[in-house]
Amino acid sequence: MSADDIALDAEEKMEKAIEFLKHEYSGVRTGRASTALVDHIKVDYYGSQTPLKQLANLSTPEATCITIKPFDASSLKEIEKALLASSLGITPSNDGKVLRLNMPPLSGERRQQLAQTVKQMAEQARVSVRNARRDAIKHYEQAEKSKEITEDDRDEYKKETEDLTKKFVAKVDEMVKTKTTEILEI
Repeated sequence: MSADDIALDAEEKMEKAIEFLKHEYSGVRTGRASTALVDHIKVDYYGSQTPLKQLANLSTPEATCITIKPFDASSLKEIEKALLASSLGITPSNDGKVLRLNMPPLSGERRQQLAQTVKQMAEQARVSVRNARRDAIKHYEQAEKSKEITEDDRDEYKKETEDLTKKFVAKVDEMVKTKTTEILEI
C-alpha cells in the first residue's frame, strides 16, 4: 500500500465517522418534530421488515407533529404496531387514513439526558477518527521498515495525518456543540 493510499484510506475512515455521527444525530429528538425520528423504524410488511419511509409518506406539517400517510391503506395497523413497539415513547393517533405523532414538549431533565447522549455519540466518533489515525501511522511505520518510504517521508506523513485528525475532531466538536444547543433551546 502506497503512502498516498494510506492517507486516502485514513481520510475515508474519518469521513465515515462523521457521516455516521450525522446519521445518529438525525435520530435524536430536539424540540422540533423531524421525520428522521421515524425513518429508521422497521415495519413487518407481508413478512419482511421494511423501513417506514418505504411504506408511507412522512411529513411535518407543524413543528410538533409528524404525519404518516401509508401508500397502502392496509398497512396502517402494522405501521401503528411498529410505532408503539419503537423506543419513541409516543402513541400515534389513528384517523383511519393517516397516523399522527404529536411530540410532547421536552422536560428540562430530558433535554439534559439527550445532551449527554449526544456528547457520548460524539466521543465515539472521536475514537473512530483517532483509530483511523493510529492505523495510518502504523502503516507508515511498516512502509518505512520495508524501505518503501524514507524516515523523513514517514514523519511528514505522520504530521499530515495528525493535521487531518485535528480537522475531523474539530468537525465533531462543532457538530456536538450545534446539536447540544438545538436540544437545550426552549
